[in-house]
Amino acid sequence: MAPETGKLILVVDDDEGIREFMTFLLTRRGHRVETAVDGEEAARRMETLRPDLIVLDLMLPRYGGFELLRHLQKGERARVPIIIVTGRYTDRSTADLIRQESNVVELIEKPVTNKRFVQAVEKVLGHEHPDADTGAAEAAGT
Repeated sequence: MAPETGKLILVVDDDEGIREFMTFLLTRRGHRVETAVDGEEAARRMETLRPDLIVLDLMLPRYGGFELLRHLQKGERARVPIIIVTGRYTDRSTADLIRQESNVVELIEKPVTNKRFVQAVEKVLGHEHPDADTGAAEAAGT
């Protein structure tokens, strides 16, 4: 396991398996991870958390991902980079609109490979390791 970097990542996804899997991959790389099951919980957690990165699914119950994304464009929250990881089909124009949000740094469609996910996170956090060992099955997501 990698030494803890002190980077805090908030993973927001309603699928327990995906949350656990992302937590596994991220903690294995030395990151601290907090999770939320829906947009409402994530918005509440953002009142006290100061994450270095948010990994956000767009299809969420109770205050969906798009609403949360808008919420995260305000005040200090607007400085937190966001990686969108979604199982929702997004056409090119919708994907381009999402990418234009000020703090969206990456949009990844599920199923996402472990390597792709880890590389995106490490690139955002400034720890890019192109040959990063992801240490688990090749694909995650639904």
